[in-house]
Amino acid sequence: MVFSDRLKRHRYPVSIIGNAIWLYHRFNLSYRDIEEQLAYRGIIVSYESIRSWCIKFSHHFRDVIRKRERDPTDKWHLDEMMIKINGEWFILWRAVDSQGHELDILLQKRRNKRVAIRFLTRLLGSNSPPRVIVTDKLNSYKKPVAKLCPHADHRSHKGLNNRVENAHQLTHGGKKNV
Repeated sequence: MVFSDRLKRHRYPVSIIGNAIWLYHRFNLSYRDIEEQLAYRGIIVSYESIRSWCIKFSHHFRDVIRKRERDPTDKWHLDEMMIKINGEWFILWRAVDSQGHELDILLQKRRNKRVAIRFLTRLLGSNSPPRVIVTDKLNSYKKPVAKLCPHADHRSHKGLNNRVENAHQLTHGGKKNV
């Protein structure tokens, strides 16, 4: 069955349904935020309709969005930072490519070699191996990078890791497994 055939019995055109689902998945907006954005454009639709569209058609749109995403560059910047969630401290591990696009995030209680291995394994499972890995001076990265990415050039320097340090402002990891 063609995807547009599945949308024929809906009140709104394919373009509006597609735009609502795209906004939800691409920008991590809530259903009510999407309802408000559509209302600003003169399209009155309830957030419940948007929710049912997202449940019904998300698999198709997720696959389309993934196909259109660009491939990450071969230079990765890895870093970790402390954040407080509900009064409890956690370590947010982040990886961005040389263009500043987020590759993955991982939220953990600890900052050690074991977590670094887990994070690098996740990264390598969803991306091709990098040519260069840039980290800060954290010693937990040295052995995991050497073991899991033996052909990558590991650069451990505080000044070189500004790409990921600047990317700490907003993380789009709401849809990822944390």
